Amino acid sequence: MSPNQASEVADQLSVPEEMIQKACDDPALPELGIIEQIWSTNSIPSAETAEAAAKAVDSLPLETVPAGGEIALGVGSRGIANLASLVSGVVTHLQDSGYNPFIFPAMGSHGGATGDGQQKKLAELNITEATIGCEIRSSMNVVEVGQTADREIPVVADANAASADAIIPINRVKPHTDFDGTVESGLSKMLVIGMGKQRGAQIAHQWAVDWSLRNMIPEITEQLLAKLPVVGGIAIVEDQHDETTLVEGVPPSGFLDREAELLEVAYDVMPKIPFNEIDIVVLDRQGKEISGQGLDTNVIGRRPFAINEPEPNQPNIKRIYVRGLTETTHGNAMGMGSADIVHKDVPADLETTPTLINALTASTIRGVKLPPVVETDRAGLIAALSTIGVVDLDTVRMLRATDTMHLHRFYASPALITEARDRADLRVIEEPSPIAFDNGQFTAPSLED
Repeated sequence: MSPNQASEVADQLSVPEEMIQKACDDPALPELGIIEQIWSTNSIPSAETAEAAAKAVDSLPLETVPAGGEIALGVGSRGIANLASLVSGVVTHLQDSGYNPFIFPAMGSHGGATGDGQQKKLAELNITEATIGCEIRSSMNVVEVGQTADREIPVVADANAASADAIIPINRVKPHTDFDGTVESGLSKMLVIGMGKQRGAQIAHQWAVDWSLRNMIPEITEQLLAKLPVVGGIAIVEDQHDETTLVEGVPPSGFLDREAELLEVAYDVMPKIPFNEIDIVVLDRQGKEISGQGLDTNVIGRRPFAINEPEPNQPNIKRIYVRGLTETTHGNAMGMGSADIVHKDVPADLETTPTLINALTASTIRGVKLPPVVETDRAGLIAALSTIGVVDLDTVRMLRATDTMHLHRFYASPALITEARDRADLRVIEEPSPIAFDNGQFTAPSLED
């Protein structure tokens, strides 16, 4: 579908602002000020991340790898801060130590589930043979290395990685969007799902419906560690500003235990909405580089697409309005089903094939249901306000943020501004003023672009 055709479809799907105003009696809208979260962080300067990654390699038991041996480095598709620098640091250190590293995409079905597509995903992250200085072997071919004990689920791995003398995944440890467990997103998940390519990802997510990834990932990780030459992993933790705060080499013996400890660190420092009860959240964008589900479920407190997985306890948000997709997500609107209302820019930029393929692979088709579409931001706010019960503009709790990853500064209604004045973790930056529109669209920019 061409951009013009997509725009026409979006116009057909969207409800005009005047019709929503009429249906909702054109209610008054709350004023918005600006709040900043006060975070204490200790990030690693970008210029020092390559060195930090090189030092992390020294923690791994490489004595089992023969001189000149091939070491497969698993790299994913997420928007990890300083990723190219971190990977380059690992590659250079291994080469200086007499080994022959190569990179393989460890990203499940991403990149359209093709070898070329996955190599292009790496290139978008500035990871190419020219920039990193080593070969990239990108293929969707996998080999079966075993089966799980009780359920006899096939355990598969990237064929290039399986044939190497050693394997080292490089990944960020963070809370997962689909489940809660002792290990979630990180080294173990990259081995099980990322290194499993499209077939491994699909197998895992299909079985997870009944078995849950919280149980599956540890069991399959142990099998992979036993059957493949995994000599450890490079674990990354990011702070509230999404900057590198920790880089650590984790030996195979620590994949589950140490990763569980790092996950607790990641939970503590992840950006969050600093209120438990919210009437309306407006998010300027969603995308795969923001979260695997477009909107981080741990931030919005919703997991409506997961079967047999409990939702996070907090926050409780009555209505979520999403204004658009990120450019980097390339039309993949995975997770848009978590929103209650979307701007017409979402369907205008939507690419149906990658969105559905992602949802089918992850068994989360509820997550790609298209919510009601509105023509303008003002229409979105009116629709949200009119469906949360009786509204008092002095008490309505509403905020507008860039996305679920960038929450340092956000627009907030007077009720939240008042609460922020009494909290040590929040600072009022700008007093509330009327929301400005141009043809129904916000004129105030995203605060963290």
